[in-house]
Amino acid sequence: MKTSRDLTTPRNRARAVARPREEASGPAPWLLALLVGLALLFMAAQAQARSAPDSFADLAEKLLPAVVNISTSQTIEGHAGPEMPQLPPGSPLEEFFKDFLDRNRPDSRPRRATSLGSGFIIDTKGYVVTNNHVIQDADEVTVLLHDNTRLQAEVVGRDPKTDLAVLKVEIDGKKLTAVEFGNSDKTRVGDWVLAIGNPFGLGGTVTAGIVSARGRDINSGPYDNYIQTDASINRGNSGGPMFDMKGRVIGINTAIYSPSGGSVGIGFAIPAESAIPVVNQLIEHGEVKRGWLGVHIQTVTEEIAESLGMKDANGALVANVTEDGPAARAGIKAGDVILTFDGRKVPEMRKLPRMVADAPVGKTVPVVLWRDGRKVTVKVNLGELDKGEAQIAERKERGHRGGVVTVEALGLALASPTDALRERFELDEEAKGVVVVKVDPDGPAAEKGLRPGDLILEVSQQEVSTPAEVKARVAKVAKEGGKPALLLVQGQGGLRFVGVRLDKKK
Repeated sequence: MKTSRDLTTPRNRARAVARPREEASGPAPWLLALLVGLALLFMAAQAQARSAPDSFADLAEKLLPAVVNISTSQTIEGHAGPEMPQLPPGSPLEEFFKDFLDRNRPDSRPRRATSLGSGFIIDTKGYVVTNNHVIQDADEVTVLLHDNTRLQAEVVGRDPKTDLAVLKVEIDGKKLTAVEFGNSDKTRVGDWVLAIGNPFGLGGTVTAGIVSARGRDINSGPYDNYIQTDASINRGNSGGPMFDMKGRVIGINTAIYSPSGGSVGIGFAIPAESAIPVVNQLIEHGEVKRGWLGVHIQTVTEEIAESLGMKDANGALVANVTEDGPAARAGIKAGDVILTFDGRKVPEMRKLPRMVADAPVGKTVPVVLWRDGRKVTVKVNLGELDKGEAQIAERKERGHRGGVVTVEALGLALASPTDALRERFELDEEAKGVVVVKVDPDGPAAEKGLRPGDLILEVSQQEVSTPAEVKARVAKVAKEGGKPALLLVQGQGGLRFVGVRLDKKK
């Protein structure tokens, strides 16, 4: 009797032995070699992309002609020194003071002051980009090319909010080397960068480093979004370019953090993505027109998000809405949280001003809000930032001036309490009465110590709430003749009655 082991024939056993050999056979040797080779090439390419280059020399040689040194000059008015003290004629001290003041008196004549910075050429027509602070208040701007050619420059436009400026040089047939902007949004922390500039007026200087951080806010302006680098940046590097390894400008070197005044490895550059729209507008219009929403915003904290029923603490909380501004006209209210603007998410409060500023003036954009526990979408027609700021300033000024009534018999200018006056004089929200906005120093009220910011609550023991009422009551007292006007005044010292004898000439 055969066992189970003997169930196979010799032919079947041969197949059973052969089968494992067929399963073990893999791809052909040539295919395996090809795959290994491709893998090695890919690894080598990755290593080459991420490792330090053997030298920056070829890249620097290509880029240096496009980087310029900028020198400016301006007239500084002189300041007079201390005056000779009044001394008796012939006093021994008279000669002493005269000699001392002559030797130490500062030069009161106007003088010329110069400063240095950097810039770079962005096209062969002669447009040069630099920092606004490099050329601010300059009477004369000179651009020095890499070959030491000196050219006079005209300021095409400047933008203090982003600290950028564009110059134009007359090339007179000279061939210029220009560089182009890259995409700073694709720059990663750890990428190699090259900085070229004019530190301490030494001339074209090349330094290398890496991107240390992105999106830095150094509290220098409303649109801070700096690239941080450890490439050496010093005084005079301002306005110079930061290049990636393909020779494209990804940043404009602008500021350093330094307790000593020299480089300590913490430099900041304006990202190309922030600079490009500003530069284009300066070339086209000579100024920058920014979108304006008309809101005051604050950070959404974890506690605020929880109280509003939000899952995450993101967006920008509307603290106040400008009267008759774009947001107010669109129905945005205080307490709303702006989640998206023009289709882009608002991850945090400080990102929103940049988004709004970059949006075209007059564009109607969708804004998604969090309101009453749900999302609401409104459409906002954006205004222009400069006009909006001027409108706010004018309204505040009107608030200071609005409804001002002069009561000449008291020597006072009076107004009803407004938000602007409460802010100006630090008055309580519940402040009542009439606000003193101006005091005639030679008037009768000034003699009694009344000051701007005081509140007049009563005149002759009758309550007043408007300047017109004060004027009418004072006129009645004056008509009765001989009697002072009794005022109940609330000031820094608290409530007090003041008897003011009226100026009969008024």
